[in-house]
Amino acid sequence: MDNPTRCSVIIVGAGISGITAAKVLAENGVEDVVILEAADTIGGRIRKEKFGGVTVELGAGWIAGVGGKQSNPVWELARRSNLRTCFSDYSNARYNIYDHSGKIFPSGVAAQSYQKAVESAIQKLRHLESNPHVQPNLLPTDDMAPAPKSPIELAIDFILHDFEMAEVEPISTYVDFGEREFLVADERGYEHLLYKMAETFLATSHGQITDTRLKLNQVVRELQHSRNGVTVKTEDGSVYEANYVILSVSIGVLQSHLISFSPPLPRWKTDAISNCDIMVYTKVFLKFPRKFWPCGPGKEFFIYAHERRGYYTFWQHMENAYPGSNILVVTLTNGESKRIEAQADEETMKEAMEVLRNMFGHDIPCATDILVPRWWNNRFQRGSYSNYPIYVNRQLVDDIKAPVGRIFFTGEHTSEKFSGYVHGGYFSGIETSKALIEEMRAEKERRRESQSLLMEPLLALSLPPLAAQPNIPKFDTPRQLFLHTNLVNEPNKS
Repeated sequence: MDNPTRCSVIIVGAGISGITAAKVLAENGVEDVVILEAADTIGGRIRKEKFGGVTVELGAGWIAGVGGKQSNPVWELARRSNLRTCFSDYSNARYNIYDHSGKIFPSGVAAQSYQKAVESAIQKLRHLESNPHVQPNLLPTDDMAPAPKSPIELAIDFILHDFEMAEVEPISTYVDFGEREFLVADERGYEHLLYKMAETFLATSHGQITDTRLKLNQVVRELQHSRNGVTVKTEDGSVYEANYVILSVSIGVLQSHLISFSPPLPRWKTDAISNCDIMVYTKVFLKFPRKFWPCGPGKEFFIYAHERRGYYTFWQHMENAYPGSNILVVTLTNGESKRIEAQADEETMKEAMEVLRNMFGHDIPCATDILVPRWWNNRFQRGSYSNYPIYVNRQLVDDIKAPVGRIFFTGEHTSEKFSGYVHGGYFSGIETSKALIEEMRAEKERRRESQSLLMEPLLALSLPPLAAQPNIPKFDTPRQLFLHTNLVNEPNKS
């Protein structure tokens, strides 16, 4: 085993929160930092891939919360970086709902089903508000609206909860920053924003990070911690030592026990981690030889109503982002996401094509390629984003983000207002690094006071009686030593 690499702060994870935390530390003079990233690139759940001749976003794809009174910092980063985006409005999707025979439901029927789903959700929220300590599935159902049953009701329920809300409570985002959302459609990818941030404090060459403080393909497996410091061990046998560590890994990774802690984390911490859900959100990309779906205003998104909730329900064409790309995207979540992750891509393509033929007829061409991200089975992510109960106990959030000794925690899951969003990860990186800087200053002050206290008895023993100086401040050690020298050298002077 090589000699340990020593630094002041280790950051585990180079996603938006980890990079932001490192940037804030550097801006405050803490540059002795090592960033350990398990993957072969920075970005975390912001990740691009070439598909069908264009760049697609496997994870985070939208900048949510734009156009309000306050400026979304991620949107400002995008503007400064000239990141190409296009406006997305999926509110019209509820009027593009297809049944299994390819007919579009009348707008009146769709509106009625949507209103019914909204009323059901409101009733559930009221019950949760009245019974905050009761699990949602244990709430009484006698006075609640009936659960959605028909294909269109199931489809709209899915859109309302799994896509529009995306299992995240978005009110803070939209109230603070605005209701507009923009899809990232840039060949450099969403991750370009992270590279622009990183180049302000890490050495780069020709657009690539060359700084040795960023170490890719370093899978952290063990974290030893004590009141004196931390030791981090990686899968390849590398060892890193530091005064502090910032863990910028997802809540799913914390739940998966990829990283072992010695000593183990306290019970209050592990309970909090276990009580936060990690949601899975999968965008399946399909490439076609030609376009066969409707395009134009209000047609970017369309919905398939199936008797199984969430079964290839939400569709989007990429013509607005990349004209002529002939790419469709279908979004699946949670159980359906895990199911398709476990099967061959050929089977997923077969299922998707059957749904498309139900909507658009049997003469449509077969897809020529498919791309299926696997966030759940990715051991470095174990899901897409965190999900707190709507009426979450404030203590749960506080416990998740609270440090344990010299271990600090960051990530979108530690953001009380913006969990589940890219800007939530951004804000959490700032908050965590500032808390660490404050702790480092406090530790420095404690060490200085401790050293002064240790010196006092030694000075008391070494000073002659003449050296008693009542007006000398208690911790003015240099002055004590100076007076002691003078008094010893000139004993008869008075």
